[in-house]
Amino acid sequence: MRTITPTGQNRPTVIIRTDDAITKAGLSTYLRHRPEVDLVKNDEISGTVPQVTLVVADTVNDDVRVLLCSTTRSGTTRTVLVLADCTEQTVFKAVGCGVAGVVPRSEATPERLVHVIQTVAAGDGYMPPSLVKALMTEIGELQNEVRDPRGRLTALSSREADVLRLVAEGLDTEAIAKQLAFSPRTIKSVLNAVMNRFQFRNRSQAVAYATRQGLI
Repeated sequence: MRTITPTGQNRPTVIIRTDDAITKAGLSTYLRHRPEVDLVKNDEISGTVPQVTLVVADTVNDDVRVLLCSTTRSGTTRTVLVLADCTEQTVFKAVGCGVAGVVPRSEATPERLVHVIQTVAAGDGYMPPSLVKALMTEIGELQNEVRDPRGRLTALSSREADVLRLVAEGLDTEAIAKQLAFSPRTIKSVLNAVMNRFQFRNRSQAVAYATRQGLI
């Protein structure tokens, strides 16, 4: 084993996560000889997580969502997703899981992957240019949906609704975090955001309001 030590923005440490052994072997071949990145095998990691995790998937199904959320929730590594089904819907789901970069599988050349890995490791994000406008439009529509005519937020995001629904079922923070594949800290942040937005005094008041309004 070796301990991974960050080597700077120009040479980020990277691991590959995919269930497809052939795909993993191909990507490893792509990246192993690139001087811009430091490719690390999963069994070589000790003590420190890599700066970037490269996840390869066909689509963003439940299993992939759990993987993405578990990878990004610690906040110590950034995630790049190579996606075969690179549609507006799947990319939006990936962004909701905290993915910092998305590359269509058809465009995953060594040069593109290295560029995106470096971009994400430097703290920026990367989305397919062909989908950026559509994603921004969808985000704008979602923001409008949760505001009343006076501009006040009145609805809940899907994540907030999921959290409050589980609170209503009697689950505590740890249990909610486990079921939704987020960290307990994220669940607390979601609840605090809801209570601050609506000026609720406690979780029970938040659940009662959401139930009356038909939001959960």
